[in-house]
Amino acid sequence: MTHRYYRIDPQVFTRFPGYRRGVVAALDVQNPPAPAGLVTELRAAEEALRARLSLEALLEDPTVAAWREAYRAAGMKPSEFRPSVEALVRRVLRGDALPLISALVDIGTLASIHYMLPIGAHALDDVRGDLSLRLARGDENFEPFGTDVLEHPAAGEMIFAEGDTVLTRRWTWRQAKHTLVTAETRTVEFNVDALALVTDAQVHAICEQVAAWVQTYCGGQTRWAVLSAQQPEMEI
Repeated sequence: MTHRYYRIDPQVFTRFPGYRRGVVAALDVQNPPAPAGLVTELRAAEEALRARLSLEALLEDPTVAAWREAYRAAGMKPSEFRPSVEALVRRVLRGDALPLISALVDIGTLASIHYMLPIGAHALDDVRGDLSLRLARGDENFEPFGTDVLEHPAAGEMIFAEGDTVLTRRWTWRQAKHTLVTAETRTVEFNVDALALVTDAQVHAICEQVAAWVQTYCGGQTRWAVLSAQQPEMEI
């Protein structure tokens, strides 16, 4: 049996004390179009978000403000490279009904707007190596979905990678084709990103809820762990 590991480089925690990443792994899942119950939960979360937050007040939200500051500290202009949670919430606050992609993708969307955190899914069916969140050397390869243009991250950029293949650029900004979740996906992991303002208990509860949504709507077997400076590695 091949053992693969998921690690967060110590430099990440040095630069961002208090950062944690919950990892929810699911095996033997199905990924149909979102069932009616999931659609109902997603639309309810959109309405709840619009009821408590306006587009004009978005940048004053503590979570959005914290992620924008973290992006600045990571050398990114948040107006140019918006944290994924901010980009998603902006769409909701403009009145858009978020598109339905598939059950697994929509679970990530639901979790992200419900908890106001960057939460996204990666298919692991074609992943053979270890995964890591680390700073880039600058010679790694990134192929974003929607294009055949090969990119390379800037040296020092925060990347999520399988070896030298970049899965997400700029921390939580843009995902590659390699781990895109499709109807055929059977193994998946969700990243739940939390800065210091989110408590450990909250991160654990969010991971439990994401796992519960997966089991309810996609079946399979789930397990999760929270990676931190004290526990920077898990087996996947």
